Amino acid sequence: MTTAAGKLYLIPVSLGEAPLALTTPAEVGMRARSLDYFVVENAKTARADLKRFEHPRPLRDLDIRELPENPGPADLDGLLAPIRNGLDCGLMSEAGCPAVADPGALLVRRAHEAGIQVVPMVGPSSLLLSLMASGLNGQSFAFHGYLPIDEEARKRRLRELEAESARFSRTQLFIETPYRNDRMFEALKQACGPETRLCIARDLTTADEWIATRRIADWKKTPAPDLAKRPTVFLLLAG
Repeated sequence: MTTAAGKLYLIPVSLGEAPLALTTPAEVGMRARSLDYFVVENAKTARADLKRFEHPRPLRDLDIRELPENPGPADLDGLLAPIRNGLDCGLMSEAGCPAVADPGALLVRRAHEAGIQVVPMVGPSSLLLSLMASGLNGQSFAFHGYLPIDEEARKRRLRELEAESARFSRTQLFIETPYRNDRMFEALKQACGPETRLCIARDLTTADEWIATRRIADWKKTPAPDLAKRPTVFLLLAG
C-alpha cells in the first residue's frame, strides 16, 4: 500500500517581538503545534519561534532541518523525502512569510514539481505592510531585494529603478542589511530627483514601528531617521 504524501505548510512568524496575537492568526499557531518536522532558515530562530507558539513537544525532539542558502536538487529532494513518505512539514523563515526573499521558494518550487500540496498560511509580511502604509502605488509594484553594496553601483541601480518607476508609475521596494541602512538613505537622497516620493518603513509591527513618506526634497530638509541596525523597507515612486 502506497503512503499518501504529506503537505508542505508555509508557517509565517513575527517580524519582531510583538505578541503573536497581534500579528499571527490562531490557526497558524495550531498548525505549527501539530507538526514535528520543520525546514527552516535558521534553527536557533525557529526554536525560539516554536517556543513562542507553545509547541507541546520538547524542542529537542523535533526534526528541524536548515535549508542551505543555495540548495541544489539533491538537497531539496532530501528535505522533501519525509513529506513524500507521509509526514507533514512546516517551512519557516527567520521573520515574516517563508519563501519571500529567502531560499524557501526553491523548496516550494520543488514541492510543486513533486506533486506535493503546498499550503500558504496567513501572517505578517513587511513588504505588503509597508506598501499598504506608504500611500504609493499599490496597483503596480516590484520588490528588488538587496541592491549593490558598491556605492557607485548602488547609485546607478537607484537611478534605474527611479526611471522604471517613472515609466510605469511603479512603486519600487527594496531592503538593505540593517547596519547599512544609513548609507542607503544617503544614497537615495543623492541619486533620486526632488519630486520622487520615498517611504521608509522601520521596525514594522513592533513598539518602535515608524513609517513616513516624503518627497526627496523634503527628506533633505529633515533630520535623518534612526535606521542603524533596525529592519527597514525602502519604497520609492518617481514624481
